[in-house]
Amino acid sequence: MKKRVYFVLLILALILLTGCGSEEEVNSELVVVKVGLVGEMTEMWEPVQENLNDDNIKIEIVKFADYTLPNQALADGEIDLNAFQHVAFLNNEVNSKNLKLVPIGNTIIAPLNLYSKNIEDISQLKDGDKIAIPNDLTNGGRGLKVLESAGIIKVDESKGYVPSVTDIIENPLNIEFIEVEASNIPSLLPDVAAAIINGNHAHDYGLSPEDDAIYSIPVDEIKPDNPYINIIVAREEDKDNEIYLKIVEAYNQPNVAKVINDTYGGLYVPAWGN
Repeated sequence: MKKRVYFVLLILALILLTGCGSEEEVNSELVVVKVGLVGEMTEMWEPVQENLNDDNIKIEIVKFADYTLPNQALADGEIDLNAFQHVAFLNNEVNSKNLKLVPIGNTIIAPLNLYSKNIEDISQLKDGDKIAIPNDLTNGGRGLKVLESAGIIKVDESKGYVPSVTDIIENPLNIEFIEVEASNIPSLLPDVAAAIINGNHAHDYGLSPEDDAIYSIPVDEIKPDNPYINIIVAREEDKDNEIYLKIVEAYNQPNVAKVINDTYGGLYVPAWGN
């Protein structure tokens, strides 16, 4: 009888040990998360990956050529998250394409600058000059607001953050606006008086806000409702996914902020904790 009890206890112990081993094996399994980006600015994701190593989470960067692709790719399940856009851009995409996407964390804010290779100061703009701006509504509209801040034009106030060229109500210099896909604008700099260029494309083209920008709106304070804060975006059903939220937490760390500040020279500014 004692031998039988001993044998049963031994079997139970082996079952428990096997179960524990299986659980450890599952917990140690590497989880790969595909994150969609636009452009070549990936340096900040290196410390993010370092912060995730102990959690067995691997970030796989998926690069897209322009802004029109990553949201649809996320909605279609081709990637797990994306991190390329600000709030205003996401809202416009969600509303116009009926996408079920939501922000789950902040990343950076990118001051939008007016660059030029042909003039050294915004005061040198002359009648009939050409200025290139992004052809998507949110970035183009933001560019127009930058030009309004500079006193070059005035736009219809009722259009808020996303005016279009047709909403310009004052244009004393008769500026001609060339609307181009954002990634192609840097190549037009020799042919226009100036151009509004997004931070990642400016970086990829070797442009510096300090050396090449002739005007920008200073980012003195980042407010929680700022529509131009860039975000990490997930599908609606994944907004509480623990692994994805760990990626947000890994991004919002001092070592990531240091890389952003040291690498991009003001092109990007950390935008969490505000």
